[in-house]
Amino acid sequence: MNATMVITVLGIVAIALVGVSGRRAPSRELGEWTVGKRRFSTFTTWFLQAGESFTTFSFLGLAGLAFGAGVAASYALCYLAINFVLQYFTAPRMRELGLRGGYLTQADFFVDRYRSPLLGKVVAVVGAVFLLPYLQLQITGLGMIVQLATGSRTGGNWSMVLATVLTVGFVLWSGIRGIARVAYLKDALMIVGLVVLVIGVAVSVHGGIGGTFATLRDARPELLTLDQPGYDGTFFVTAVIISSIGGGLGTMAHLWPPVLAAGSGRALRSNAVWLPLYQIALGIPVIVGFAGVLLLSKDAAPNSVALTLAGQTLPGWLVGIVAVAAASAAMVPSAAIVVGISSLLSRNLFSARSPRAQLRTNHVCVVVAAALALVLGLLRPGLLADMLLLTYGGLTQLAPAIVMGLAKRVRLGALPALLGIVTGVAVLAWLTFGGSGGGGVDVGTVDTGLIALGVNVVVTAVAQVLVRGRAVGRDQAVEAVGARLG
Repeated sequence: MNATMVITVLGIVAIALVGVSGRRAPSRELGEWTVGKRRFSTFTTWFLQAGESFTTFSFLGLAGLAFGAGVAASYALCYLAINFVLQYFTAPRMRELGLRGGYLTQADFFVDRYRSPLLGKVVAVVGAVFLLPYLQLQITGLGMIVQLATGSRTGGNWSMVLATVLTVGFVLWSGIRGIARVAYLKDALMIVGLVVLVIGVAVSVHGGIGGTFATLRDARPELLTLDQPGYDGTFFVTAVIISSIGGGLGTMAHLWPPVLAAGSGRALRSNAVWLPLYQIALGIPVIVGFAGVLLLSKDAAPNSVALTLAGQTLPGWLVGIVAVAAASAAMVPSAAIVVGISSLLSRNLFSARSPRAQLRTNHVCVVVAAALALVLGLLRPGLLADMLLLTYGGLTQLAPAIVMGLAKRVRLGALPALLGIVTGVAVLAWLTFGGSGGGGVDVGTVDTGLIALGVNVVVTAVAQVLVRGRAVGRDQAVEAVGARLG
C-alpha cells in the first residue's frame, strides 16, 4: 500500500470520526435527527448550504467538461450563482412555513399547503427515485477518485464500501448535526485541495495559467467559444435555466433540512448574498480541465483529467491530500442525500405513527438507500448513470407547485398540481428513453427537462381552469337551488 492510499484511507476514516463527534444526545424522534432544534446559526447553515456547491462533480465533472466541451463548463458557475439569488427569496419563506407547520421534509410542504396526503406521497416517491441516482453518483465518484489517485481499481472499490459504511454510520449516529460538523472540515479540505491542484498545474504548463489560455487561443480556439458540437449556446442557456430552477426553488429534497434547521430567515438571506463567493473556487476545476487539453492526450477519459494531472504534477503525499479533499466532497453530499431520501420515505410514504417507530423506519431507509446505491455502483454502474440524466429535469417538475405553494394563499388545487407533476415526469422519461431503439427523442441541445416543464405548466394550467370551472358551476347550482327554496 503506497503513501497515497494510506493518506486517502486515513482521511476517509477521519472524516467519519468528525461526523460522529457531532452528536449531542441520542435522537428520540425524527425532528431532532433531521432538523435539530431549528436554531442553527448563520455559520452552521452556511456550511450546510454550501455542501451542494462542492460535490464530486466539482473535482471530476467540471474539469472533465472543460476538457471536452471548453467554456461551456462555466454553466455550473452561472446556475449556482442564480440559485442563490432565487434562494434569497424562497428559502426564508420555506423556513417560515416549515416552522409554522412543523415540516421535516419537502413533502410536508405539499401535504400542508395543498391539504393532500396523496400529493405528499407522490412527491416523496418522485424525490426518492430521482435522488437515488445522485447518491449513486457520489459513491461511484468516490471510488473513481481513489482509483485514479492510487492506480488501484480494487482499492477504489473497497474505498467505496468503506466510505459508504462510515457515512451511514455517522449519519445514523449524529443526523444533521454530524453532517454540519463534517461540512466544516470538507470545505476547508476542498479549498486546500483545489489550491494545491491549480498550483501543480500552473507550474507544469509553460507560462502558467495565463499561458494556458494563450496557448488554447492559438491551438484550440473552439474551446473558448460556445460552438462545440453538443455544447452550443442552446445547451448553455437551457442547462443554466433548468439547473437554476431545480436548485433555487427547492425541488431537491436534500436541500430542505438545512433551510428548515436555520435559526432565522435573516441567516438564510445573508448566506444567499455571500455563498456565490464559492464560485471563485469552482473556477479552478475549469482551469484544470483546460490545462488537461495541453498536457494529456485527446483520448484521455474526461472525468479522470483532474486526478491524472494531480498524479503527474504532485508528489504522492500531496495527491493523497487532494484525494481526501475529493472524498469529503463525496461523503458530505452523500450524507445529505441519504437524509433527504430516508426522511421522505419514513415520514411521508410509510407514515409510521409513533415518533419512535418513525425514527426506526427512517434508519432502515438510510441503510437500504445507501446499500442499493453502493451495490448498483459496484455491479451495474451504467444502470443508474442513465437515470442520472433525469435527476435535475425530473425534480424540476415539482417547481410550479412549489412556487404556487409559497404564496400567502394557495390558489392552485392539489389535483392540477399532481397532474402537472406526473405529466412532466412522464414526458421527461419519454424524451430520455423513448424514440426509436429506446435511445431517446432527438431534441437537439435543448435540455429535455425544460421541455417537460413546459408541458407540465400547460397541463397544470388547463387542469386548474377545468377544476375551477366545475367548482364555480357547482356553486352557482347550489345558489340557484337555494334561491328557489327561498
